[in-house]
Amino acid sequence: MTNTIPVYDPRGVVEAAPMTTAPRVKKLEGLRLGLLDNTKWNANKLLRGVRDRLAEKHAFSAVNYYRKENFSLAAAPALIAEIAANNDIVITAIGD
Repeated sequence: MTNTIPVYDPRGVVEAAPMTTAPRVKKLEGLRLGLLDNTKWNANKLLRGVRDRLAEKHAFSAVNYYRKENFSLAAAPALIAEIAANNDIVITAIGD
Protein backbone atom coordinates (compact mmCIF):
# COMPACT_ATOMS: atom_id res chain seq x y z
CA MET A 1 0.00 0.00 0.00
CA THR A 2 1.45 3.36 -1.08
CA ASN A 3 0.46 6.56 0.68
CA THR A 4 0.46 9.63 -1.56
CA ILE A 5 -0.02 13.26 -0.78
CA PRO A 6 -1.27 15.59 -3.50
CA VAL A 7 1.06 18.52 -4.07
CA TYR A 8 -0.17 21.63 -5.84
CA ASP A 9 2.05 23.87 -7.93
CA PRO A 10 1.30 27.46 -6.78
CA ARG A 11 3.00 29.07 -9.77
CA GLY A 12 0.13 28.57 -12.16
CA VAL A 13 0.28 29.50 -15.81
CA VAL A 14 -0.02 33.02 -17.20
CA GLU A 15 -1.24 33.35 -20.74
CA ALA A 16 -1.09 36.81 -22.27
CA ALA A 17 -0.78 38.13 -25.77
CA PRO A 18 2.37 40.20 -26.33
CA MET A 19 1.75 43.93 -26.66
CA THR A 20 3.86 46.68 -28.10
CA THR A 21 4.57 49.77 -26.05
CA ALA A 22 3.28 53.18 -27.05
CA PRO A 23 5.73 55.38 -28.95
CA ARG A 24 7.65 57.88 -26.84
CA VAL A 25 6.57 61.50 -27.13
CA LYS A 26 9.15 63.90 -28.52
CA LYS A 27 8.33 66.78 -26.16
CA LEU A 28 6.09 67.37 -23.14
CA GLU A 29 5.19 71.02 -23.82
CA GLY A 30 1.52 71.51 -24.57
CA LEU A 31 0.54 67.94 -23.74
CA ARG A 32 -2.25 66.91 -21.37
CA LEU A 33 -0.77 65.04 -18.40
CA GLY A 34 -2.86 62.45 -16.60
CA LEU A 35 -1.97 61.21 -13.11
CA LEU A 36 -3.54 57.96 -11.88
CA ASP A 37 -3.48 57.45 -8.11
CA ASN A 38 -3.90 53.83 -7.07
CA THR A 39 -5.11 54.98 -3.59
CA LYS A 40 -2.20 53.46 -1.66
CA TRP A 41 -0.99 55.55 1.26
CA ASN A 42 1.82 57.49 -0.47
CA ALA A 43 0.73 57.41 -4.12
CA ASN A 44 -0.83 60.87 -3.95
CA LYS A 45 2.29 62.36 -2.38
CA LEU A 46 4.55 60.71 -4.96
CA LEU A 47 2.41 61.82 -7.91
CA ARG A 48 2.19 65.41 -6.66
CA GLY A 49 5.98 65.49 -6.37
CA VAL A 50 6.45 64.13 -9.89
CA ARG A 51 3.87 66.59 -11.23
CA ASP A 52 5.58 69.53 -9.55
CA ARG A 53 9.04 68.56 -10.79
CA LEU A 54 7.82 68.08 -14.35
CA ALA A 55 5.85 71.35 -14.28
CA GLU A 56 9.06 73.21 -13.37
CA LYS A 57 10.50 72.33 -16.77
CA HIS A 58 7.50 71.68 -19.02
CA ALA A 59 4.34 73.67 -19.80
CA PHE A 60 1.46 71.19 -19.90
CA SER A 61 -1.82 72.34 -21.42
CA ALA A 62 -3.67 70.46 -18.65
CA VAL A 63 -2.96 68.22 -15.67
CA ASN A 64 -5.75 65.78 -14.82
CA TYR A 65 -5.85 63.74 -11.63
CA TYR A 66 -7.66 60.40 -11.32
CA ARG A 67 -8.09 57.84 -8.53
CA LYS A 68 -8.82 54.15 -8.72
CA GLU A 69 -11.54 52.82 -6.44
CA ASN A 70 -9.29 50.27 -4.75
CA PHE A 71 -5.54 49.67 -4.98
CA SER A 72 -5.98 45.90 -5.20
CA LEU A 73 -8.34 46.01 -8.18
CA ALA A 74 -7.76 47.02 -11.77
CA ALA A 75 -9.04 50.43 -12.78
CA ALA A 76 -12.60 50.35 -14.09
CA PRO A 77 -12.87 50.24 -17.90
CA ALA A 78 -14.84 53.51 -17.86
CA LEU A 79 -12.02 55.22 -15.93
CA ILE A 80 -9.39 53.88 -18.35
CA ALA A 81 -11.47 55.11 -21.30
CA GLU A 82 -11.83 58.58 -19.72
CA ILE A 83 -8.09 58.79 -19.05
CA ALA A 84 -7.25 57.69 -22.61
CA ALA A 85 -9.69 60.19 -24.13
CA ASN A 86 -8.56 63.20 -22.08
CA ASN A 87 -4.78 62.83 -21.81
CA ASP A 88 -1.77 62.57 -24.06
CA ILE A 89 0.51 60.99 -21.46
CA VAL A 90 -0.22 59.31 -18.13
CA ILE A 91 1.81 58.54 -15.03
CA THR A 92 0.72 56.12 -12.34
CA ALA A 93 2.39 55.18 -9.06
CA ILE A 94 2.07 52.57 -6.36
CA GLY A 95 3.43 54.77 -3.58
CA ASP A 96 3.83 52.15 -0.87
